[in-house]
Amino acid sequence: MRFLGKGKSNTELVRLLKEGDMMAFDAIYDTYCHKLHQFVLTYLKQEEDAEEIVQEVFIKIWKSRDKINIYSSFESFLFTIAYNATMSLLRKRVSESKSREYLRSIQQVNTAEPVISEIQFKELEHKVQSLLEQLTPRQKEIYNLSREEGLTHHEIAIKLGISESTVNNHLVAIIKFFKSHIDSSLAVNVLFLCLFFS
Repeated sequence: MRFLGKGKSNTELVRLLKEGDMMAFDAIYDTYCHKLHQFVLTYLKQEEDAEEIVQEVFIKIWKSRDKINIYSSFESFLFTIAYNATMSLLRKRVSESKSREYLRSIQQVNTAEPVISEIQFKELEHKVQSLLEQLTPRQKEIYNLSREEGLTHHEIAIKLGISESTVNNHLVAIIKFFKSHIDSSLAVNVLFLCLFFS
């Protein structure tokens, strides 16, 4: 049996995950994040889409952790969720030709002085708070330490007893998740990045 984390087996980590252990979640995330990304990327061919799917998979794993059967293949369970999410996104993308145009337009923006109404600002603020509630406890913890307390990746890693790469992976995943659920208008997206991820 393969051993992950600090001397714990895959089965033991899954058992701890079912109990809400965030260190076990981090160990599983570090083990499967890259593999899932490569798996999804073979179908989607787009980095942005693959990263979004991986983020959604781990959110689903955390939310449904109490339903995981530790005596079944966790890897099979994980990749089945990823495959189903990938097929769902592919069906959605068939009728969304505007997505690539939007990504290109974002890359062409050099300055950010968005014109946005107070109503849009309030809606954006409410949306971000709502999305924060959908993150795993570990992701919310890292987000708050980084954005609210202003700690560096190194300081967060020391405080939580995890690696800097884990901190970075979580923050990248959070940004991807947020961006995929924020209003598609350029002004709102730029304001979002300036306010919450500057």
